[in-house]
Amino acid sequence: MLATTLMWADQITLNNGDKLTGTIVKADTKELVLKTVSASDVKIQWSAITAISADGPVYVGLSDGQTVAGALTTANGQLQVRTQAAGTVNTAMTAVTSLRSQAEQTAHETEVQRLQNPRLVDLWTGFLDLGYAATKGNASTQTFTLSTRADRATNRDKISVYYTSIFSSNSTTGTNLTTANSKRGGVMYDVNLNKQWFAWGSVDLESDQFQKLDLRFVPQGGAGHHTINTDVTKLDLRVGAAGNREFFSTGLQRNSAEIVMGEDFLHSFNKSTSIQEKVRFYPNVSNTGAYRFNFDTTFSTSLLKWLSWQVTLSDRYLSNPVPGRKTNDILYSTGVRLTFAK
Repeated sequence: MLATTLMWADQITLNNGDKLTGTIVKADTKELVLKTVSASDVKIQWSAITAISADGPVYVGLSDGQTVAGALTTANGQLQVRTQAAGTVNTAMTAVTSLRSQAEQTAHETEVQRLQNPRLVDLWTGFLDLGYAATKGNASTQTFTLSTRADRATNRDKISVYYTSIFSSNSTTGTNLTTANSKRGGVMYDVNLNKQWFAWGSVDLESDQFQKLDLRFVPQGGAGHHTINTDVTKLDLRVGAAGNREFFSTGLQRNSAEIVMGEDFLHSFNKSTSIQEKVRFYPNVSNTGAYRFNFDTTFSTSLLKWLSWQVTLSDRYLSNPVPGRKTNDILYSTGVRLTFAK
């Protein structure tokens, strides 16, 4: 029985002459995973492998995008795949991008199908930022900041939902006074027209007690360009039009049309540290000379896979506030970030 088991096991030969037997689970261009009876899963550096023998079927991914399946042998640096439909296929070991068992191939095809036709609840990633500071004793204050964002990106489109707020109070004199109360949020949708150009639309909502702003409602949309789109750096430029409806606690209401110009920037310094930035400039076409400017940026570094430390700056400039109010409001915070998904 032992002899029969060894006879039918897959065999890997290394460049030092050692031979390992088991069942090939999967492999990529860096390592091969072999399931053995005595040592469970063993990871083998792909560059250390000189020969492979497997009765299969093993699914072989090639650098030209093809996938062939069958029994495997090697000869003179070539991997030979004995398929049922196309006979024996010979390929260089350097042209192999993946190996998968039947179970791994089924799981891979299921995942590819999910990515090509995702449900609305699939592919969401995001974070939750929390910050809190308080004093007790001669001074009695507390400040709470919250920021969250969720993104769902496919090859075709992207949905983003975001929200930021700060609340601060002071009860040092015995009377509880609110000293900051601001909320900003919205939802945005991008759809790719081709690899570089996309159309976009969004709705932003905002309130600020000390700007006497009860609500700013801004639907907007236009065209955008993926100016930089690499694994470490992404830069999208946007232009479009917006409608701005403002309600102030003084009773003032304003409706205006605006032009939108902006950019979205993301850069990863390494696997754990990144910076994200968003800029919007709104020249007012209904009130000549008036404009708004929004700037948001976050720097974060990972402490664990699910935990990061972040520093956030959010600026809102309004050239024509209600009488007695300042033109600029800045929100900055630091604290922990909880992330979900990849």
